[in-house]
Amino acid sequence: MDLTEHDVVALGDTGASAVVVVGGRRAPAVEAVLRAHLADSADVPADDIELDHGCAECGARHGSPTVVYPTTAAGGRWYADAGIAGSVVVAAVGTRHPLGVGLEPATIASAPLVDEAALHPEERERLADLDPVARPLVRAQLWARKSALLRAVGHVGVIEPALLAVSDPVHDDGIGRITRTLPEFGSRWDRVRLHDVAVPGRVAASVAVLPRD
Repeated sequence: MDLTEHDVVALGDTGASAVVVVGGRRAPAVEAVLRAHLADSADVPADDIELDHGCAECGARHGSPTVVYPTTAAGGRWYADAGIAGSVVVAAVGTRHPLGVGLEPATIASAPLVDEAALHPEERERLADLDPVARPLVRAQLWARKSALLRAVGHVGVIEPALLAVSDPVHDDGIGRITRTLPEFGSRWDRVRLHDVAVPGRVAASVAVLPRD
């Protein structure tokens, strides 16, 4: 896959970057987009890339994949992930921080039970104060941020998303933070950043970037 027609977005000063690919009648393959972006970033053939989608702790397919090859020039590791919603694929790669990608379509219909399970009471209160037209996309952005965070963290215990709160996408200039944390995120939760990525249509996308160990 040739990504020369697609803009690469730098994720602040993290050293990571993201690319957005939009398909037509058929959605692009997530794995192909991820391999192409990693190949371009690492300057290696896409066919040589090795990804392990199994969790290092339990073997299940959850969280972002492990990049087996390539490594950096110094022998360090690459971090990579990708996600899809409808015909939109976002792939992100970097060498300095673990990361995860989350996408969520913005549905107009209200789903109170879903909101109660996915959103912190503070987040639900903020949503209730929004104009009904703006509410679906902001709700989707909150959930995309949490999805990205959970993929970046990978193997953890059962996490209730409603106990976790992130900053307000309306007021944080597209770079979110954790405002209500959980023990699973340790003592460095305040250094997590959630970089929103602009995508076309009624879809929200975010890339979670974690601090290094």
